[in-house]
Amino acid sequence: MLERGRERMDLSALRKVVEEVELVDAHAHNIVAVDSNFAFIHAFSEANGDAVPFSSHSLSFKRNLRDIAELYGSESSLQGVEEYRRVSGLQSISSKCFKAARISAILIDDGLELDRKHDIEWHRSFTPFVGRILRIERVAEKILDEGLLDGSSWTLDSFTKAFVSKLESYPLIIYGFKSIAAYRSGLEININVTKQDAEEGLRQVLLGKPVRIANKNLIDYLFLQSLEVAQSHDLPMQIHTGFGDKDLDMRLSNPLHLRAVLEDKRYSKSRIVLLHSSYPFSREASYLASVYSQVYLDFGLAIPKLSVHGMITSVKELLDLAPLNKVMFSTDGYAFPETFYIGAKKSREVVFSVLRDSYIDGDLSIPEAVEAAKDIFARNAIRFYKISSANSAINSHNILAQKLNDGLDIDVSLVRIMWVDGSGQHRCRAVPKKRFNDVVVKNGVGLAFAVMGFSSLMDAPADGSGLTAVGETRLIPDLSTIRRIPWNKQEEMVLADMYIKPGEAWEYCPREALRRASKILKDEFDLVMNAGFENEFVLLKSVTRDGKEEWVPFDSNPYCSSSAFDAASPILGEVADALHSLGITVEQLHAEAGKGQFELVLGYTICSKAADNLVYTREVVRSIARKHGFLATFMPKYALDDLGSGSHVHLSLWQNGQNVFMASDRSSKHGISTAGKEFMAGILHHLPSVLAFIAPLPNSYDRLQPNTWSGAYLFWGNENKEAPLRATSPPGTPHGLVSNFEMKSIDGSANPYLGLAAILAAGIDGLRKHLPLPEPVDTNPNPETLQRLPASLSESLEALHKDDFFEEFFGDKLLTAIKAIRKAEINHYTKHKEDYKQLIHRY
Repeated sequence: MLERGRERMDLSALRKVVEEVELVDAHAHNIVAVDSNFAFIHAFSEANGDAVPFSSHSLSFKRNLRDIAELYGSESSLQGVEEYRRVSGLQSISSKCFKAARISAILIDDGLELDRKHDIEWHRSFTPFVGRILRIERVAEKILDEGLLDGSSWTLDSFTKAFVSKLESYPLIIYGFKSIAAYRSGLEININVTKQDAEEGLRQVLLGKPVRIANKNLIDYLFLQSLEVAQSHDLPMQIHTGFGDKDLDMRLSNPLHLRAVLEDKRYSKSRIVLLHSSYPFSREASYLASVYSQVYLDFGLAIPKLSVHGMITSVKELLDLAPLNKVMFSTDGYAFPETFYIGAKKSREVVFSVLRDSYIDGDLSIPEAVEAAKDIFARNAIRFYKISSANSAINSHNILAQKLNDGLDIDVSLVRIMWVDGSGQHRCRAVPKKRFNDVVVKNGVGLAFAVMGFSSLMDAPADGSGLTAVGETRLIPDLSTIRRIPWNKQEEMVLADMYIKPGEAWEYCPREALRRASKILKDEFDLVMNAGFENEFVLLKSVTRDGKEEWVPFDSNPYCSSSAFDAASPILGEVADALHSLGITVEQLHAEAGKGQFELVLGYTICSKAADNLVYTREVVRSIARKHGFLATFMPKYALDDLGSGSHVHLSLWQNGQNVFMASDRSSKHGISTAGKEFMAGILHHLPSVLAFIAPLPNSYDRLQPNTWSGAYLFWGNENKEAPLRATSPPGTPHGLVSNFEMKSIDGSANPYLGLAAILAAGIDGLRKHLPLPEPVDTNPNPETLQRLPASLSESLEALHKDDFFEEFFGDKLLTAIKAIRKAEINHYTKHKEDYKQLIHRY
């Protein structure tokens, strides 16, 4: 009896969570007006045409109709419910349905064509947050229907340009793409579809008006183009799988047909959602989610369209193999508010039943089942779709972040709003979490203009920077970067953008400078730059000498010393774990050649995210070292008689998910593509002035010395560690080809956004002018035949003064501020030569 009583108490705790949790509806459609010609009977079935009269005899129809009648207090018949709807009006019944459903967020695919459907904005009256999912086939059809402005005929190239450009215009205002390829031609996507075949498909679909894209080759081509765009912006792709109306050939909607896409390395970083429980292929979907990291599941439509037994079985089959953090709720609500209510009601009942049985079977404990319920109904979708992230569309809906994240951040007290200033220093302001949600997400926090003009050892704007005590910018948090602080779980940190007013970025904002440069590269050359940083730092310990505290190297072991790594492993292990929790890939850790020096290598990603990752990595390393009683410094040259520390960056160019820096075959000279060579040539041409961005301190040039593997002369080489630009072919690169190049000159005092923006700008100039890449130097550099790169910050600043290109590219104001800050550094350290020693506390 005692055991049964404990079980009842446990189950009541689970039931309470399931019944009370606020739901995130990750897939739904627009509601239609009451006088729409889309009949209410369609709320209960996917049937159409002469199959509709039979739908009222299905189990789900009878059950769902009773539930709606009970909610309304009406007669339990189709006529009785329809009469209640007519008398009450759409506004009233929508309020009733959404209140009963307790849905706090909806993501709407508005590509479903319905008579008199309401726009997305209309739905905001009934739930705190509404986001948009973009149906790719509908986008393509609208483009083709509208035609070209000059009246000319579509070609595949002109259509692709228009289509991709349209998709690229959406990432800041949507939460994902969706494909209905299963309806049109099936899920067996040909990953090698040719342009010729797609062109022929385009010609065929243009024969009909309005355009309906059903040609398999064109559908496959659009799917792959869209997946590449989604992946480049880290947007999910929802895919219709399993059952639907009779337009669909269900034999072709089995998600196993997607295996070729899932196996293709070009799409390995995509995020795919298999919709509708893939019914009747739920087991197949579960398997795919268990073996492919990019596959997630959504059980909307299967609930509530199946029988009770069918719904429970389908969800159980999803959970047979799929991780609990990959399964998400949705209603697949459409046309009628009642579909949202029924979807929510039945999902609560089914999930409770499934989790209860998992507890009884011994698969889950009650606490685990409770957490699973929270994940399935809300938290998985919040994380996956980044619903509390910084798309501009959500800034006016910060209530959601507060309301839905209760289970995620109930113990968070402060949020650190971070930025990197013109001298490369990390700075932050902290606000209470409630104020962050209520005020800061939308309005930001104020920051005096002067702060972006500070130098490394003077908290005052540099003379001539144009930045004074007059004026204020707004730090607007980029919520896609918000992270729980690993070493202080009661705080979060978030990176901020700088705005003058809503929608108008401040010209001094470093993140905006990198975004602008990236956009130019994409718009003019259809290229994306990826970056991966190697971070060198020195671990210091405190000693007391003559009554004074001094910081000295952690050890004096040699390069890649196992003893050094072992001694530092408590710190390095915690650093690696913390970075993993932040979603930052660590590729390698090892002891470096300097005293107390270590290197941490990060995985590559798009350059804007790489810069974000670098900022967080520096924060992690310094903070965890401090936690252990040590000081970690990224300053370029801690000890003038030892080796310096760099932040070498590996760079590559990508197009449509493929590395196009690397030559297409071994016949290309040096194994580098034409675009890659021109890009490198531009950087090499401008490198003396680029140094003012990536080596911003006088101390930086103490590091940039010959025979120190830091790049002191102006040349490039193949696997030449003395070259400032080193072409590299890491393991796995085909013989004779080059996959990326490394820039050795950048160091840990550089603002990564400004540094990468300057590198990008120089590369773009090379592409525009088709600059030739000189021959490589594959020997130790000869000072008599090679130009010495600037040996001081004064020399690099002089080079920047003479190089008009950067002022044209970035604008006069930003360049003026950077030059003034660099001049202030030169003046200060010329007069106070020992002050460089204090940089360990700044970088």
